Amino acid sequence: MKDQTEMNQLNNKNHRITSIIAAYNEEKTIGPIIDVLKRVPVIEQIVVVSDGSTDRTVDIARSRNVEVVDLISNVGKGGALYRGLEYIRTDVVLLLDADLVGLEESHVLSLVHPVTEREADVTIGVFEEGRFATDFAQKIAPLLSGQRAIRTDVIQNISDLEVSRYGVEVAMNRYIRKNGVTMKLVKLPGLTHVMKEEKMGLMKGFRHRVKMYWEILKNSYGGGG
Repeated sequence: MKDQTEMNQLNNKNHRITSIIAAYNEEKTIGPIIDVLKRVPVIEQIVVVSDGSTDRTVDIARSRNVEVVDLISNVGKGGALYRGLEYIRTDVVLLLDADLVGLEESHVLSLVHPVTEREADVTIGVFEEGRFATDFAQKIAPLLSGQRAIRTDVIQNISDLEVSRYGVEVAMNRYIRKNGVTMKLVKLPGLTHVMKEEKMGLMKGFRHRVKMYWEILKNSYGGGG
């Protein structure tokens, strides 16, 4: 009942939101994520940015009649999101990872509601009651979550977003901290994601995770924003 009430409030105020999903070889999860988003009336626009995918990610996204930006080469999450921002036509942006498992309409509403109601400029979603490994990682570093709703004018002012690669959340957090942007953490019960080791195999996934953490550390101690 609460979910329906929140949805009615959002609809009555004519809030419209764009969701951007940066995806690299996520053919197994991208479809269900889009399906959930399309059931939320306030999501006016869905933009999937394929970051050099070589699997069926692009075909699956296009089959669901959403806007698809098909990048030829891999530019990293920051670069992919930056490209997606060129296409938005709403005042609020919802950012979701492309490997989510268990996404529900209630999660979407929980993320966007505080921003549309001006309770915060940005929300950051934190996994809860999903899987131990992903819950634990977000308990250690909740501000690295990729599930966010943010005012469009705020994200468009983050100068180093394009070059942040996998440190995109760090770049956002640095801008938030330096510019007095109001933030709210939002719990996302039952939501999790596919881990790198599951997608790529143990060794390849581990190497990719190390590379990702290096990008994050580099952006944490670098300048910009």
